[in-house]
Amino acid sequence: MPKREVPLLLGEWFDRNPLDVQKLAAFTGGAPNASDAYTINGQPGDLYRCSKQETVRIPVDSGESILLRIINSALNQELFFSIANHRLTVVSADASYTKPFTTRVLMMGPGQTTDVLLTADQPPAHYYMAARVYQTAQNAPFDNTTTTAILEYKSAACSSKKGQSPPPALPLLPAFNDTATATAFTAQIKSPSQVKVPTQIHENLFFIVGLGLNNCTVPNNPRCQGPNNTRFAASMNNVSFVFPRTNSIMQAYYNGVPGVFTTDFPPVPLVQFDYTGNVPRGLWTPRRGTKLYKLKYGSNVQIVLQDTSIVTTEDHPMHLHGYHFYVIGSGFGNFNPRTDPAKFNLFDPPLRNTIGTPPGGWVAIRFVADNPGVWLMHCHLDAHLALGLAMAFLVENGKGPSQSVIPPPADLPRC
Repeated sequence: MPKREVPLLLGEWFDRNPLDVQKLAAFTGGAPNASDAYTINGQPGDLYRCSKQETVRIPVDSGESILLRIINSALNQELFFSIANHRLTVVSADASYTKPFTTRVLMMGPGQTTDVLLTADQPPAHYYMAARVYQTAQNAPFDNTTTTAILEYKSAACSSKKGQSPPPALPLLPAFNDTATATAFTAQIKSPSQVKVPTQIHENLFFIVGLGLNNCTVPNNPRCQGPNNTRFAASMNNVSFVFPRTNSIMQAYYNGVPGVFTTDFPPVPLVQFDYTGNVPRGLWTPRRGTKLYKLKYGSNVQIVLQDTSIVTTEDHPMHLHGYHFYVIGSGFGNFNPRTDPAKFNLFDPPLRNTIGTPPGGWVAIRFVADNPGVWLMHCHLDAHLALGLAMAFLVENGKGPSQSVIPPPADLPRC
């Protein structure tokens, strides 16, 4: 068993306030600026100008085993991660234990976490830990740099020149668009043993997720910096989510405030089409609204999240607040409700809270709606959330106080 834990926070760095980057994209309707660097524990590493003095170093003894708690906290990028010459044993994902497996490379979307065991079993030296982008959207700008930290064996010999060590070995990271490696890694994540997956489904939902474009009528409008005088949008089931500006949805629901939201989010797309094919331009424009889908307490829910080719296919890391869920299947192309369920893993699927839609593909999840309240489901690419790639579930109260939303305290401050 490892005697110590080391957190590794993967992130993005901008040469300006990240909130300003997001606000600018929201204002112009264009794509957000790519970051200027990636970071490990807040530092870019040796491969960027002027950052070598601050490169993060993780000292280890030969033969030592440590637990690395790796978190992707990047705003807008999924990331590959690897350590030169070392194998990693995955033991947990999204704070849930997994069946252990070894790998040389991880892929994590924003908000995903992976715990790995690392044994310092290589010749004493310095080895780079490195992360770079996994990018699936076509023709989209992205930061194609690599961040590094150093795994530093304490017994590594120094060179005779000014006491400096030899250059660290650099891991061979996948190409930025290596979907095969990303898919193979995710497919290995499973629960440690058989789990109780809901089988009697009460709510069978099918959500298409992806980008869109809103047309602009005024030429050269500074708020229309998307392709061909448009604004980028994003949606689920062609509804682009609008966040309320005055009341929170939960507050409006609890206090019975009208006009803040509706509960008519569609359980399936209102128009069916070839989701991953050549989609007619008339289907590229989503409707805007604050629409929720109502679930009875204790209902068993299945959701198939289907990526579309509108604007571009893309791996959207989808996150559900208030719940973990079982990932029971995934594939490429359009989900086939007649044949694909036969391939579902109902024995030992992984328990996650964030899962990517394969680019041009689908992923199926199941959970029990046993946490009452209003819970947002959204893409964890921060720019896509601002564009409307979200919806919310309204899980009704069950019976008794233990199955109901706790009322606000009498001294709750007003907004």
